[in-house]
Amino acid sequence: MKRILKICALAVVAVAALITSGMFGASYYYTTQHGAGCAGCHEMASYVSVVHSSAHQNATTCLDCHDASMATKLRHIAIHLSGRIPEAIRLRDVDVVAMTANCQKCHQKEYATWHAGPHSATYQQIFADSKHNSKRRLMDDCFRCHGMHYSGPVRELVQPQNITGPWHVVRAGFADQPTMPCQSCHWVHREGQPETKPSTRISVAAPALDDSLAFFDRREQMHFAAANLALPQLYEGARPVHASPDRRQALCYQCHASRMPEPSTIADTNHWGPQVGSGDDRTPLGVHEGLSCFSCHSGHNENARASCVTCHPQMSHCGLDVEKMDTTYANPASKHNVHWVKCVDCHTHGVPKPKVQRTAALAAGQ
Repeated sequence: MKRILKICALAVVAVAALITSGMFGASYYYTTQHGAGCAGCHEMASYVSVVHSSAHQNATTCLDCHDASMATKLRHIAIHLSGRIPEAIRLRDVDVVAMTANCQKCHQKEYATWHAGPHSATYQQIFADSKHNSKRRLMDDCFRCHGMHYSGPVRELVQPQNITGPWHVVRAGFADQPTMPCQSCHWVHREGQPETKPSTRISVAAPALDDSLAFFDRREQMHFAAANLALPQLYEGARPVHASPDRRQALCYQCHASRMPEPSTIADTNHWGPQVGSGDDRTPLGVHEGLSCFSCHSGHNENARASCVTCHPQMSHCGLDVEKMDTTYANPASKHNVHWVKCVDCHTHGVPKPKVQRTAALAAGQ
């Protein structure tokens, strides 16, 4: 009996020692030599190599961005030692959720403005919205824009699957997490240089792009750089709409997209192409046609209210405060929708001639 107890005690000590060494080994693996510990495993080498030439090359260790628990670390080591290595290493949805808050360590201002804006909407706000869900059933395609990194089907996220509700996010730990985290529009490992403050003002039409700007496609499970995404040609009826050449907008169009003309409509019969303002498209018309999304919208919190005074005096010539006008897209009855407002919406008795034409007319005695 004593021999058996002694063997059991030794076995317990051995297991404890193995676990302890594994814990310290896993921590050392993740934190040494600017990611060299991770690169020691061939399946991680390419990822470490890319991040060393990316805009995040000054990060000290992988754990500056990746929030890995001890269980996760040991799981990675077990997968490596067992040889069950996937062809491509992907972040799980729980990994993305865990690391999102780490972005604010270096990007405090950007994180704060994103967190205060609509793109930080949580799974509870998006998928348990009774106004939406009572009109349209939830589907997996919702994740294309809301929850790009979510890896399961919608039925495992929200219940019940009907249009009567009430709806609840049933996936543990996801209700209060953002559906559009930083990694939805930023490719952290993309090659590029750390940003520096420009010496001159950058035009909204400039070809230069933030090296990390990219759209994460849930179906392909990869990022597509904004510079490689296409800008659509949209139409107002048969007329091609002039759009800004700002390449950053290609990222916006991935979700704020137009639709092809509805069947049997005039636009469909004449094959006029995707119509501006259809679907979730916000391409400006009227007096703002040709402006970039980023001329008015902040890149992180999308608030455009304060941008009006950039071009307009706070008190317009007719005595209206431009910051108090109903310029929102959300009100279809507003005549001041900033996306499609036209001169005649305000100048109902006739549009004044441009200053140059008026001066010429006065000189001619007209």
